[in-house]
Amino acid sequence: MRAAYLRSDYEAGGISVRIGARSPHFDALLRRHRLRSAAFVTAWNPFSRRKPEGWNDRMLARMRDAARGRVLAEGIGRADGWWERHLLVRGDPRKIAVLARRFRQNAIVVIAPGRAAALWWTGP
Repeated sequence: MRAAYLRSDYEAGGISVRIGARSPHFDALLRRHRLRSAAFVTAWNPFSRRKPEGWNDRMLARMRDAARGRVLAEGIGRADGWWERHLLVRGDPRKIAVLARRFRQNAIVVIAPGRAAALWWTGP
C-alpha cells in the first residue's frame, strides 16, 4: 500500500506534490496563509476499499463539516487509474490524523514550508 501512496500525485489549487518531494508553490501558499502545516485528507474509500462515488462524496461532505472551516482547498490524489477527492486542511497534522481516523483512513499527506511532503500513517 505504501508504494501506491508514493506513486500518487496530490493536487490542490492547481499545485501538485508527491510524497518525498518539496513544492515551492505549496510553500508559498502556506506562507501566504501564515501556516506551519497542512495535510491532504479524504473520506473516500475507507481503508482503501472502493465505494460508490455518491457515497464517497457524502462522506467527504461530512468530513468538510467536521473540519470546521479549516479547509484550505479542495484537492485530488491520483495514480495508476485510482483517484480520490481530498481536502487540504490547515493545522496541526496530529489533529488532522484524528479526523482521518474518524473517517477510517489509512494515512494523510502532510505538507510544511521548506519540507518534503510526508506520509503519516493514522493507524496504531
